[in-house]
Amino acid sequence: MSSSQQDYRLSDDLLEPVLAILEAFQDPYLKTGLVSANMVTKLAIEGKRLQLGLVYPYPCQTQYRDTVMAITNKLAVLDAIDEVECEIDFQPKHFSAIANASPIPNVKQVIAVASGKGGVGKSTTSVNLALALAAEGAKVGILDADIYGPSIPIMLGVPNFRPESPDGVHMTAAFAHGISAQSIGFMLMDDEAAVWRGPMAAGALAQLLNETQWPELDYLVIDMPPGTGDIQLTLSQKVPVSGAVIVTTPQDIATADAKKGITMFNKVNIPVLGIVENMSFHVCRECGHKEHPFGSQGGSQIAERYQVPLLGALPLNLSIREDVDKGNPSVIADPDSEVSEIYREIARRVGAQLASSQVQPSVSISVSEDE
Repeated sequence: MSSSQQDYRLSDDLLEPVLAILEAFQDPYLKTGLVSANMVTKLAIEGKRLQLGLVYPYPCQTQYRDTVMAITNKLAVLDAIDEVECEIDFQPKHFSAIANASPIPNVKQVIAVASGKGGVGKSTTSVNLALALAAEGAKVGILDADIYGPSIPIMLGVPNFRPESPDGVHMTAAFAHGISAQSIGFMLMDDEAAVWRGPMAAGALAQLLNETQWPELDYLVIDMPPGTGDIQLTLSQKVPVSGAVIVTTPQDIATADAKKGITMFNKVNIPVLGIVENMSFHVCRECGHKEHPFGSQGGSQIAERYQVPLLGALPLNLSIREDVDKGNPSVIADPDSEVSEIYREIARRVGAQLASSQVQPSVSISVSEDE
């Protein structure tokens, strides 16, 4: 936020120590002080009550209360302040890592959720990430880009939704659990398959993306198909992707394919926001013993090798699968559970990573259609 948008109404002798305290308060996700991160928008004093305004570039409303309490405790050392009244806002900016891609109307940022292979829980992660971002205060949509195996309609509990076209050009999106959703699955019958060659599938993705009447969205989460084929290339060339999340399991064969996904996004200059490791461990319901049936530290080793964060590690938990099968994903089914908190932590980290990576690339790599 520019200095012209800052409203500082404190005397010089009070402004300096207040700013120093706020700068010393490190944001846990951006790893920087609130002042240098341009998050302090208002400072005013009324009697001994300090009026503080903060603007966050990532959603984290479940942390607001803790933040306000911590800041209040730090400012309490100043004799001139007895009380802190804090207003916190969330304002993500429009951002695309792909310089030449046309913006999607009403969409500020696009997050691609990808995996090198199927069966690692990518769609489950996509749905719960979208719901967690919404739970943290963002306006969110999800696009099911897995043309051959759409699962979002069932996972969100809206398998019978059928898009309409009020203007004969654009399609309506479904709305479930507070987020908007679009999928090829909304247009196919239960037993109908999309038997299309790669270019047709890529064209269908472009149509779903650009012809949907998206409401105002802070984030559009795209649930990618596994692999590095035509749809992934279409996305990386023509869609204004802001960053990518890679999903894997600790298993060697899964992490090997996850590396290919990271390499693909690196080649097209899309920031990899981090790794989500599914089926990381299992805790026995009877004795509480923790074991790693698919190996351990696979995700963290990839994250270390490619210098990206490990966003979170999810347990091998029966309820995660049961919740999405019922159309009521974990973040909604049990918002106070440990699993839901992990997803919200992932959401906060994804948002912060996006806010930290919003620098337009200086080089654009193009891949021709016949390669």
